[in-house]
Amino acid sequence: MSLEQMLRLFAVAALACNAATVVVLFRRARGRQLSARTVTGIAAALAVGATLGSLYLSEIAHLEPCRWCWFQRIAMYPLALVLVIGQLVRDRGVYRYGLPMCVVGAAMSTWHYLLQHFPGLEGATTCSLTSPCTVRYAWEFGFVSIPYMAGSAFILVGVLLNLSRRRS
Repeated sequence: MSLEQMLRLFAVAALACNAATVVVLFRRARGRQLSARTVTGIAAALAVGATLGSLYLSEIAHLEPCRWCWFQRIAMYPLALVLVIGQLVRDRGVYRYGLPMCVVGAAMSTWHYLLQHFPGLEGATTCSLTSPCTVRYAWEFGFVSIPYMAGSAFILVGVLLNLSRRRS
């Protein structure tokens, strides 16, 4: 599969995360809920998928991550590990560790996405010349970039963890 096809697949997955976020919130508002274990399992799978996707982009597709991409990875990689371990040991309080990582990761993704739209927001000295933070390796459907994809995953995982918090 080519890089363009993989980026399109990742973009569709990000949009699916957006749709799932709306569905989960709608179901919550209507009183329909999944079990806390199911919710944290889905959150763990999403975080692992996002981690593997970012590794694919850098290690297989050879896209060099910029500074803000690394910051997002700093939030996503341990999030995946924490959620998988929490799921394996049936820790009902795993949201305490995962939710802050989701909030920070979503904030960094949002900032990075804004930098891609408005490059003047950040000084030229903070990102390298070889891997500028404003470059768009992906721009699917006219708005979905890699930071958008990461932000979509952070937000859905955060919503799921918040729901598990209310049930534990």
